[in-house]
Amino acid sequence: MPLKAQAEETYNLALLSDFSGPYADIMPILAGGREAVFTWWNETRGKELGVTLNYKNYETRYDAAQVASLWPGIKSELDPIAVVGLGGPDVAALSERLPEDKIPMFMATAAYGFAWQPDAWIFNPRPTYSHESVGFLNWMREQRGGDEPLKVAILASEASPAYVDMAKGIELYAEEHPEEIDLVEVIYTEVQPTDLTGQMRRVVRAGAEVLVIQTNTSIVVAAKRGLQANGANIPIMMSSHNGLPASGSALGGLEQMEGDFEAYGMVIAADEDTPARQFYETLVADYGLEAPWNVVTAMGVSQGLYTVTVIDHAIEANGAEGLTGEMVREALFAKPITTEETHGFLPTLSFTPEAPFPLEGLKVNVGTVKDGKITIAATGVDVPQVEKW
Repeated sequence: MPLKAQAEETYNLALLSDFSGPYADIMPILAGGREAVFTWWNETRGKELGVTLNYKNYETRYDAAQVASLWPGIKSELDPIAVVGLGGPDVAALSERLPEDKIPMFMATAAYGFAWQPDAWIFNPRPTYSHESVGFLNWMREQRGGDEPLKVAILASEASPAYVDMAKGIELYAEEHPEEIDLVEVIYTEVQPTDLTGQMRRVVRAGAEVLVIQTNTSIVVAAKRGLQANGANIPIMMSSHNGLPASGSALGGLEQMEGDFEAYGMVIAADEDTPARQFYETLVADYGLEAPWNVVTAMGVSQGLYTVTVIDHAIEANGAEGLTGEMVREALFAKPITTEETHGFLPTLSFTPEAPFPLEGLKVNVGTVKDGKITIAATGVDVPQVEKW
């Protein structure tokens, strides 16, 4: 439900959500994270500035047609200064509309190659999924040792342009860097496959050393069962939205993911006492957050934090009265969003109009399951240069 406005100035945020589609299993957790941040900001920084941020969730079912259909009504109802997006369908549906409407959209996910254009109005705090994959794969090759390229298989789906995009960037990088990555299989399957035993047999026979799955938990589950049916234990690398806790829960327990990985340009929600973990505890204790400490919650919190920080910068530059979406977008370029401002959830971010994500200083963190618990395998792993595809 929207927050009740109490300050002198109120501004609206439109939250795009999927409570009934392919991400229905994780949406309440992600939404809880970002909404708790808006509550925290209203009760702390917002009170100092005389500003309240109202918000409202809109159900998109992770469907581009639904997003496009809803957008005119959202704009008319809320006149938002910013949209808080969810994934690829939002980008596909609104990338041409938001520049006309002069409303920026802030994502939690990694970026997409098809949205990698200058003068964007949709922004990701992380590079593309392919950037994050390549950073992880180079790290894994270093951990393995030796001069041979790492044998990699990709499992994706043609159900969404975003899923296809995740594979295309890695394919181009592997083609241009055969000394680093040997792409032995690229398999496209249904978004909710029932059995991948045959496909995983091909992956095993090809000698894959790691399987990249950045789509959803359903494909991770089918791939894991397919590997087990073939007596194989090839590690799987996932992203944040289908990471270790979500996929482990879908498989019946985190122990099923022993030795698997998740990698992304955001904090790893492990047991270690970090500034991010401490801020999460504050949201739980004082601002009504009920979601567990995991990567999905961290994704929602990080999205909320960099959104309110940009709005905060816009208010500092323009005053609390008369704030517009265009002013919010300009504030994104005006100065960095420091890691201190996002309580360590994100690295320091410096946006420019050249791309919808920061282009310099890209790094990823790596989490894994060890002895049944999520642990940090690596932090600050460099992401190499990835060409557009």
